[in-house]
Parts: sequence; C-alpha cells; structure tokens
Amino acid sequence: MEPVYRTLEGIAGSIMLAQGVRRRYFGLENVPAAGGGVVVINHTSYVDFIPAGLGLHRRGRRGRYLIKSEVMDLGIMRFLVKHARAVPVDRSAGGDAYRSAVDALRGGELIVVYPESTVSRSFELKEFKSGAVRMAAEAGVPVIPTIVWGAQRQWTKGAKRRIGFHRIPIDVEFGAPMTFSADEDPAVGTARLRETMTVLLHRVQDRYPEAPAGADWLPERLGGCAPTPAEALVIEDAEAAEKARRRAAKRGSRSE
Repeated sequence: MEPVYRTLEGIAGSIMLAQGVRRRYFGLENVPAAGGGVVVINHTSYVDFIPAGLGLHRRGRRGRYLIKSEVMDLGIMRFLVKHARAVPVDRSAGGDAYRSAVDALRGGELIVVYPESTVSRSFELKEFKSGAVRMAAEAGVPVIPTIVWGAQRQWTKGAKRRIGFHRIPIDVEFGAPMTFSADEDPAVGTARLRETMTVLLHRVQDRYPEAPAGADWLPERLGGCAPTPAEALVIEDAEAAEKARRRAAKRGSRSE
C-alpha cells in the first residue's frame, strides 16, 4: 500500500474536477499491465505530469518520476519524493539517479522521463536526451512514448495562466511500446524515439478541438503565437546565461 501516493492521486483528480478539465485518454492498452517500462512524455507544461499520472492510474499503474534534485531543498518536497518514490536527478552528476532508475525498472516499476528536460516554449518537441533509451535498453524494458496535449493551456512558459474553472480539454495518448537493443547506438535510438513521438504529437493535435488563431498556447506551425523552435532556443539560451550569472554572483557574495 502507498497511502501518500494514493492521497496525491485523489487530490490531483479533485483539482482537475474542480477546474472542469475534460480529460481524454487514448492507447491505455499500450501501458504494460505489469513489469517495468519507461514512460517518455513531451514537456509543454508545469502540470502535464498530473493527467499523465492519472492516466497510468487508470491502467492500475503508478509512475516513478525523474525530477530535478533542486526540489529536495524544500522539506515538503523531500517528504513527497520519498513517499512517492520519485528519483531525484542532479544534472551535474546524474549517475546515481540513472542507476536507481535502472534498478527500479528491473524491479518492475514504471519510470517517467521527460527527455526534453525543460518545458518547450514552442510547444514542439525539443531535442531529446538519450537517458530514457539507454536505461530501457540496459534494463531490457520497453519505452512507452506518450503525448500530453492541452495542459499548456493551464500553466506554462510565455502564456497566460489558466488554472481556475476553464473546462480545458486535455488529451493523453500512450503510443505503442518501443524496444531498444543494448547493441543500438543510443543516439540512433533516441532519434527514432523522437521521430515516433513527433508523429504521435501531430496525431494528437489533429484530433484536439479546434483552437482560435493566434492562441498563446498553440505552436506557430498551427497558427498560434508561440515562438518557433529557433526563437525559443534564443530565449532559453538567454535565460540559461542569466541563471549562470546569478549563480556566479551568489557564489562571489558568499566568498567575500
């Protein structure tokens, strides 16, 4: 029994009900009923983990999320990470997290990974890190490509926040499981995964209710006002440089 995780599922479901969120799930049969697997999700929102996690719950499964180690600075987050058995990742030294994830996969767990690492401002797929493919190949488990679409209308980067009662539709599709051999070049496997998820993303978008032209949560490719992937990269590089400057300034002030 996992009382904390079960409580979180109940709270998450209640929040989405209060917001009037209209969730639709596709491909639930692609989530293994038992055994390990890497659930790979596109990242367009700060809250896309909620509909994804509730989808796994419908299948009778629970995901163990790889999350940034920075959240462990907060006591409440340390408690939740421990009791939800999430896997903290230190981006400067991710070896321990990787080993923990592989061990969990071999133990029959579902590990949830965001291969883009950060939220996509363009709402298109960013470049993927190879960790998901590498750990799946090493553990001998499938990868389940997953698309969440609509959560970016609630809370994301560069768009209006809509976390009240807005009756926002959110679609989640779990694609057919993919397998990766330990003999396959991780870069090649990761490119194959990204291509598969691009096709899946476009299918989910085509099925989604029609959006008004110029919507701030819609990709430029579909007539929205989100930045293009190239424009988003410029913004992200500037943000990264500013964060690095602040960290350096903070270290400098401590040494004085």
